[in-house]
Amino acid sequence: MTEKNFVTKIQIYSYNELNDEDKKLVDLAKEATKASYAPYSNFHVGSALLLNNGVIIKGANQENAAFAGICGERSACYHAGAYYPGEPIKKIAITAFTKGSFVSSPTAPCGMCRQALLEFETQAGQPIEVLLAGNDKVYKLDSIKSLLPLAFTEF
Repeated sequence: MTEKNFVTKIQIYSYNELNDEDKKLVDLAKEATKASYAPYSNFHVGSALLLNNGVIIKGANQENAAFAGICGERSACYHAGAYYPGEPIKKIAITAFTKGSFVSSPTAPCGMCRQALLEFETQAGQPIEVLLAGNDKVYKLDSIKSLLPLAFTEF
């Protein structure tokens, strides 16, 4: 038998410790929650991603009665793929709003979003930096791979 351990490096910042570019992305992700349509879960997810060319794209979750909606992260990255094909994603900020305020702890993407973002990262051949923003605390990860060990990578 062999054993393998996976280690995820997470840098923890307060919002005020972030650089200007990261603050801007977190602010835009928070703003994006206003475009969320989440009458069933009341969990409003917003994202903002920065492309290598400097373009910023916001995304928000969209629900429907059949529970066949789309998450905020995928709405942003699919928009990027459709309107900026081949342009790598440099980083993404993700946050959530529920019960009248932003969540206190940073919120991580669901499994489908992790896989979708990993495919964009793999296609581009460069890591996508991840900012998971709570009320004041922000988790910073170097790559989507950090969020999805043992991912599907043969595609």
